[in-house]
Amino acid sequence: MSATRSQRLQKSFLKYQHIFVFAAPAVFVALVLFAAPTGGGSGADYWLEYWWLFPFFLLGATTVNTVGISGSALFVPFLIFVFPLLAGETLTPETLVKVGLISESFGLSASSIAFIQYGLVDRRLALTIVVGSVPFVIAGALLSFFIPEPLFHAALGAALLVAGYLMLNADIGHGEPDESDDAVAADGGAPAELPDDDEKLGPAGVNATDEGEVTRVDREGDTYEYSWSGYLERFANYSVGGTFQGLAGFGSGELGIISQLRTGVPTRVAIGTNHIIVATTAILASLVHVFGGSILGAFGVGGVHSLSLASTPWNMVVFTVPATVTGGQIAPYVSNALDTGTIQKGVAGLFAAISLALFLMAGGAGI
Repeated sequence: MSATRSQRLQKSFLKYQHIFVFAAPAVFVALVLFAAPTGGGSGADYWLEYWWLFPFFLLGATTVNTVGISGSALFVPFLIFVFPLLAGETLTPETLVKVGLISESFGLSASSIAFIQYGLVDRRLALTIVVGSVPFVIAGALLSFFIPEPLFHAALGAALLVAGYLMLNADIGHGEPDESDDAVAADGGAPAELPDDDEKLGPAGVNATDEGEVTRVDREGDTYEYSWSGYLERFANYSVGGTFQGLAGFGSGELGIISQLRTGVPTRVAIGTNHIIVATTAILASLVHVFGGSILGAFGVGGVHSLSLASTPWNMVVFTVPATVTGGQIAPYVSNALDTGTIQKGVAGLFAAISLALFLMAGGAGI
């Protein structure tokens, strides 16, 4: 009876997930407006100062969630190059990474639920990778409190350059689904010839053999076949990516999705699974960035950047968080309608241009 009740709750949550997903940023914004320490800022002028960030972050969130990478891979460069031109001020590396991480945490979480609903998330892969990434994410986030700004820009440029190269050379057509004429039942059941797992979230089905061979059917009835092998390669990529995720706000998604593709995970399943991984690591990195400075200071660690709740630009995140959540919900539909390969090549080219500018900044070119 309890299992049946749990299944009903899961199905109800996914059926009405849009309500829950959009309620989360609404609650967040309400808490920020009424409870967040703003360092003296208040009034309509303060809270509406950065309203124009909404469309930029909406476009960025839709783009990155479509190809399954970290939102900060676009948000952080945007805050470095475009934000000063429009706002007339610059943000410190610690602050812009924190804004990017907080924003992408909400956006990726929202998009993750949408991909779960489509049946494109492998929970076992996600769990093993997240557990292995945790210490590297924490280490990278703590390192960000000590790294000089030029070195930060150089590391950011290097991460983007590698990510762009890997994305450009990825086999984006790998593992395209086998079309099926049979539709998966909306209540979680499936025709007898399709695999089904009652404990799996979502309306789709999945079946795995003792040898780790997986057959997955998404909500549209498309079939994906792959193996769980390749843990060592995925661990290596996600450990390096996790370090950059904590340091710069991205890296886990960019390096991680390549490792999934290289180890035989179909593209759409890799993108969906990567959302869970990046969302979890982004939330963890956000917590370290927000509270890490105070914790390190309490232990007498010198040379730590002063970061506190009051130093967070709350009048920015009240617009960036709803934008990323909306983009995260749009992404699965965009991914299904557009050529993901074209989007991915465009993002790779953008990464290359941004990395060049970051290298020039690190070298003191004054960009």
